[in-house]
Amino acid sequence: MALINDTTLRDGEQAPYVAFNTKEKLSIAKGLIACGVDELEIGIPAMGKREQDDIKELLSLGFKNRMMTWNRAKISDLESSLECGVKAVDLSIPISDVLIDVKFSGDKTKMFKELEKTILMAKREGLYICIGGEDSSRGSLEFIREVMTLGKELGADRFRYCDTVGIMTPMQTYEDMQMLVSLNLLPIEMHTHNDFGLANANALSGIDAGAISVNTTVIGLGERAGNASFEQISMALKHLYGQKRQCDAFEMRQLAMTVANAAGIDVSLSAPIIGERIFSHESGVHADGMMKNGSAYEPFGAEEVGCSRKFPIGKHSGTGTIMYHLQKLGIKSEKHDLHSLLPRIREIVTSRKRVLNKQELLTLYKENLCL
Repeated sequence: MALINDTTLRDGEQAPYVAFNTKEKLSIAKGLIACGVDELEIGIPAMGKREQDDIKELLSLGFKNRMMTWNRAKISDLESSLECGVKAVDLSIPISDVLIDVKFSGDKTKMFKELEKTILMAKREGLYICIGGEDSSRGSLEFIREVMTLGKELGADRFRYCDTVGIMTPMQTYEDMQMLVSLNLLPIEMHTHNDFGLANANALSGIDAGAISVNTTVIGLGERAGNASFEQISMALKHLYGQKRQCDAFEMRQLAMTVANAAGIDVSLSAPIIGERIFSHESGVHADGMMKNGSAYEPFGAEEVGCSRKFPIGKHSGTGTIMYHLQKLGIKSEKHDLHSLLPRIREIVTSRKRVLNKQELLTLYKENLCL
């Protein structure tokens, strides 16, 4: 079963204009646990005392799930993580030539020495070690092989393949992950970005090819266009991949709102999984189908993610929707008596750009009876 390592509390908070306070971090972590996350990446200790204090607070929650910190592959960063008491670390190094040049002046030997020293120290402390391959997608597979070979020799536990600037396609991702998995060196974790809207697809392609883990953030929050979405990946693994993932229905939507509020952003009304309008059916054909069979035009039930189904009275509504709402108002009607209402409803909705409420429908219905 694929693991979800959620990094809302690290990469999510790195989104521009976003900063979580301690209370928000604790609430997000609790929500993630309730929604079935497997692992959490909870911060960057090298940022300083305040970040370290938050990490200690998160660890004090006592969750059995693995909680990991993000570090550069530097002794000083690792020491900051050890000070917090974590048992798992991501040790990040650049993979592409462009970032090796930026961070190590192009000196790969120096970079490998730093990585080796840091891994060995982490191993002495008994830590779980993930090597974070920053900008893997702009590096060569041969160089990634070198990094993974060294990591295995030194006792690292996992390699994080990072599509840092979101340039991969699902087919490219599948082919590259299949090759890296076939090396049988380190298990692969997918870290995908959404610059071209492909973060979820690339993450799942990596899983298809044999990767064991995927990084996510709630509502896809993160640098630039964000990361693979926790709620979307979770539900895809459950419904499309058949994984037995546990999720509290109320908590999924509540978690999304918590993160959105903490980040100061709005969730799209049509956002997959948790959007306010994705279980609303206005089209007459769709509404009629849903009234007869709840799975006619939905891949899963609204209640599963703490939402509710709605049948708005709009431009595309049919007589079935009108009958439905009138019945809710205690009025029994026949379809053939309602056809003349539809043109009036369409005219009103189109002119004012807003659906009718039940009271407005009732008024129109009574007027129609008098015609």
